[in-house]
Amino acid sequence: MRYECRIHVGPAIFRIGSDWAQPIEQLKALYQPYPDCDDAIADFTIRLEAQRFYRRWFRPSVRLSGDYMLPDASPLPLTQGLLAAEMAMNLQMALGWRRHLLLHASAVERDGKVLLMTGESGSGKSTLSALLAEHGWRFLGDEFALVDLDSGDIQGFPRAISLKNSAIDVARDFVGDDARFGPLLTDTPKGAIRHLQPPESAIAAMGETAMPALLLYPSFGYPRATDTVPPTENFVRLTQASTNYVALGEAGFSALVNLVQRVPAHAIDFETNDEALELVEALWARVA
Repeated sequence: MRYECRIHVGPAIFRIGSDWAQPIEQLKALYQPYPDCDDAIADFTIRLEAQRFYRRWFRPSVRLSGDYMLPDASPLPLTQGLLAAEMAMNLQMALGWRRHLLLHASAVERDGKVLLMTGESGSGKSTLSALLAEHGWRFLGDEFALVDLDSGDIQGFPRAISLKNSAIDVARDFVGDDARFGPLLTDTPKGAIRHLQPPESAIAAMGETAMPALLLYPSFGYPRATDTVPPTENFVRLTQASTNYVALGEAGFSALVNLVQRVPAHAIDFETNDEALELVEALWARVA
């Protein structure tokens, strides 16, 4: 690849090559506070390539390839090259990581205990994790929560936070520092997307683990409510939220059973950030 960078997040190192300078420059800016790993051996290699030779210059489009790839994935326009790189990093983890049980979840920590939040796209978990990170919680991750297969601890994996559509302006209001935001990407398959750097304190502490204490299923846009999620339902939901549960076999089953047995789970509905914070604090007080 003509242009290249390495990104170190938590236990994983990504080597990203590109036919164009723009995506690499944007990645370097977004991940500038992260540890230098230019000489490190990468866990995964990603390539952002032109679909055809002439597409480097004429209507340039980015095709994702690397150690793990989806052959039928549609290319993205070069203006969304940063999104292509982020999607490729997600794909490498989802298909290739075996050192932890992966949950599609956000995670934050306070007082040595972890709050996990999982749900479908648009549920509000990314915005809520970013909000909590600005209110004294340590941000551990947005796209994936990494569960240790033996101890059950959550490993920090604080990638840039992916904010979508109306959540972008909401986050700008409570973050304030526009320098922590990546470029605004429009007309993506999920609408407008903008990435947010986690607080530098979260990046500095990303090697630290902590024990999960509470699991939430947030739903934004509904009247305020809280419901307990029973362990059996919680187990089924989490098998669907994990990208490597089946591949891990018995180790994944044991780790998930351990998590469900030890960590209470609740579904919360809210219409405002203030409601979300109040619900989180009320439930957290029961386990703190």
